Amino acid sequence: MLAPTSPESVGMSKACFDRIEAHLKSRYVDAGRFPGTQLVVYRRGKVAHSAVQGFADLERKAPLRDDTIFRIYSMTKPITSVAFMMLVEEGRVALDEPVHKYIPEWKNLGVFVAGTAPAFLTRPPSRPMLIVDLLRHTSGLTYGFQQRSNVDAAYREQKIGDVVKAGTLDSMIADLAKIPLEFSPGEAWNYSVSTDVIGYLIGKISGMPFEQFLKTRIFDPLGMADTDFFVPAAKASRFAACYSADPPGAMTFHATERKGTLTLQDDPATSSFLAPPDLVSGGGGLCSTASDYLTFCRALLNGGELGGVRLLGPKTLKLMTSNHLPGGRDLPELSRSLFSEATYNGIGFGLGFSVTMDPAKTLIAGSPGEYAWGGAATTSFWIDPAEELAVIFMTQVLPSSAYPIRRELRSMIYSAITDSNL
Repeated sequence: MLAPTSPESVGMSKACFDRIEAHLKSRYVDAGRFPGTQLVVYRRGKVAHSAVQGFADLERKAPLRDDTIFRIYSMTKPITSVAFMMLVEEGRVALDEPVHKYIPEWKNLGVFVAGTAPAFLTRPPSRPMLIVDLLRHTSGLTYGFQQRSNVDAAYREQKIGDVVKAGTLDSMIADLAKIPLEFSPGEAWNYSVSTDVIGYLIGKISGMPFEQFLKTRIFDPLGMADTDFFVPAAKASRFAACYSADPPGAMTFHATERKGTLTLQDDPATSSFLAPPDLVSGGGGLCSTASDYLTFCRALLNGGELGGVRLLGPKTLKLMTSNHLPGGRDLPELSRSLFSEATYNGIGFGLGFSVTMDPAKTLIAGSPGEYAWGGAATTSFWIDPAEELAVIFMTQVLPSSAYPIRRELRSMIYSAITDSNL
């Protein structure tokens, strides 16, 4: 981790950061809602705040540390999306190409009308699924945990997109060929396994395994040594436990009353993340540290380049962080999801990130052009180019919808800015 500087030197308030940490301690850690927290705030090229508190592992009383390794789940999606756009920049694939060009068995995918697996009644889509639909979640694919339709049920039956992964990328693609789409591509937004499909395409188009592409093109060049799809034995002592806010360790992704108690969901001593996975999930498979993810965010905040390593050109990054929802609409207007990592009014979706269009509609302080996402275990990040700001929050509690921590942090961190660029 970069050494913190004085918050005042980058136009932020130490008193506000002290208040944030006290809030995290009293409302979440001491109250038993979170085992521990890590918060990193980066502004104007410096770390303005970096703090850890509580435990990485409650059962073993292991304190949370700066180098604790977390399951970042869907914070994998922006990394996968950046990797794919590297191939776009190289002219190897285009956003307006049909997905069936690369996955021929998907050419005749129908749209759900009625029925249950395997006897679905379908209709033809109004247009083919395009690559851009995968990146912006307008593909018609879904997640089983949405629990909204018979299509979701078919995903659950096949264990497609589960937190505990089953099968391989190849078998997932083959299984999806047998399940209809929720809707015709481009008609709606639905949080889905689309980014896992992007990971599959990266492997197919690049000619190397997806995980190898990330390692050789992003992680190794940037020095993200603790980011991978598994935690090796030499680092296992740094791996956090993961908890559920829903006894007895279940995951209810929808609104419900939590009692402030934690159930161990994934023991770091026996976790499936201790070995390379069969299914390498570009939608939710990575483990990382706050320091590594800050390195990734710094590259994005710097226009796609860090320390002489360029991932993307600034114009490509600008394209990715523009709202791509049809008609310029926001997520609540177009979404059919019962769950996502962002559902506020005034927020659209780009190519791998949520994008703030109008902070006044979100009713939360911020800037137009911010982009962000989070993970199922309540990790989150956002980048505000206008304020030269990046924020990373880490804990390990499923689901991310259990508590309004992201909303609280946004309000409190923006209140710490004393010298705004706007």
